Amino acid sequence: MSNVTTLLDAKSVPEAKAALICPSRNETYSYGKLRAEMNRIGQGLMNLGVKIGDRVCIYLDSSPEYLISYFAIWRIGAVAVPTNIVYRGEELLHMINNAEAVAVITDAHGMEVVAGIRAQAPTLAHIICTFANTTCISDSCAGSVAWTSFPGAPAGMRATHCAPDALCHIQYTAGTTGKPKGAMLSHGNWMTALDAEREALRMRPEDVYLGIYPMGHVGLSWGLAMLRAGGTMVMMERFELGQYLSLAEQYRVTVLAGMPPVIHSLNTAPPGTEKRLAEVRVIISGGGQLLPAVWEAFDQRYQIPVANSYGLSETIVIGSGTTTLPGYPHLTKNYQSVGVAVGYTEVKIVDAADPETEVVSTQTGEIALRGPSVAQGYWRMPEATADVFRQDGWFLTGDIGYLDEEGILFITDRKKDMIIMSGWKIYPSEVENVIIRHPAVADVAVFGVPDERKGEIPVAAVVLKPETILTDAQLVSYCRDHLAGYKIPRKLVIVDSLPRVHGWKLLRRDLREKFGGSGS
Repeated sequence: MSNVTTLLDAKSVPEAKAALICPSRNETYSYGKLRAEMNRIGQGLMNLGVKIGDRVCIYLDSSPEYLISYFAIWRIGAVAVPTNIVYRGEELLHMINNAEAVAVITDAHGMEVVAGIRAQAPTLAHIICTFANTTCISDSCAGSVAWTSFPGAPAGMRATHCAPDALCHIQYTAGTTGKPKGAMLSHGNWMTALDAEREALRMRPEDVYLGIYPMGHVGLSWGLAMLRAGGTMVMMERFELGQYLSLAEQYRVTVLAGMPPVIHSLNTAPPGTEKRLAEVRVIISGGGQLLPAVWEAFDQRYQIPVANSYGLSETIVIGSGTTTLPGYPHLTKNYQSVGVAVGYTEVKIVDAADPETEVVSTQTGEIALRGPSVAQGYWRMPEATADVFRQDGWFLTGDIGYLDEEGILFITDRKKDMIIMSGWKIYPSEVENVIIRHPAVADVAVFGVPDERKGEIPVAAVVLKPETILTDAQLVSYCRDHLAGYKIPRKLVIVDSLPRVHGWKLLRRDLREKFGGSGS
């Protein structure tokens, strides 16, 4: 049997034990209830005609229903296509059409967006709406199926048998061409990833995990790893420091989800905050660079080990990646490293211009990862797949770094121009493709500049057409209609021209140096 949902079938975990707690709704799902809901929704999808291999899109905010949707889709051998509720219509439409999704699971808010694009999505046969009652309050919900209308599943419903390499998940990650790419993840990828994360943090049944990562992101894997260990996951829809501390204290949290902005916030929290985290034995950081000064200040104040992690959507975070391990403080290397390979991962550094050539220890180059959680490639993008997924199993990450003499990994730069803001990945070309359509814009370049709290923020440098004007507020308003909120530039600079090599190759580095004070 190779189906990732069998993690909920473990007989060693008591049925009544809390698996998922949603404090904002005062709801607790025991292992038994979570399994029953997974089976009920899975059976409901099959009753609608969803078959093995069919793609089902999830368009929800982080919620118990999001987690149940993953499990239900995987349970029946279908393929989950997670998205984020902040996506606008054209962003969502691309993913639905590219994946040829036959169904979408959303809520009353999401229905308004789905209704606006439904006529342009020819494969979309079913819309399941998770509103609380069988009657939706929104007119846009017409033609949808109520989540609550699905009857209970047959007793003893088993997971569909799937081969380890059977596709179960398409994770869209923004592409440098401006269109998201769908990383193809299998049941085997997920099973090995959850075991790698469980082992890396030594998760155990008595652990309680506080999760803040969006459920549409592979960062959810940390929470699933906790369920794999038989522990309890407490979820937050989005980070807010006061609530974060209250939940950590109330539920006696032992494993904290974090990222650089979270750790920075903890460093500036009032005296005495340390006592509120008394039960915490490790905090996770990832999704961007953790500045050494921030890491050191946190370590000295809280004395909680940081699992400073490196991985990608294509590797299910550290499923095939690296991290600093609690209990091994030497791995931090003066608060600068991202640790060592986890699980069955291999890491090597290759020549950035010639990936067939491996460079020697301490020499900088492109980071390559290999392991059982590396994606199978990009959905229906053979050329993009061939560029970074090598025949011998190595995945070219596009990140620049080096391994020291002990095999500890350091990140020094990014080969690509991706911006990482509070863990969110933003690709400039996607944002540029929207801004260039503004009637006042003649040319545009988007780039990241350092930000103490968010790691980086996106900035737009714009060349205006003659006799036009564009303000920050106008740019934000325009982008809001076409982009998720986190992708919208936080700053606008008007320039006479953009720096280019031979008139075409954009020099984003020059813009970062001029307007952001950093060339990294």
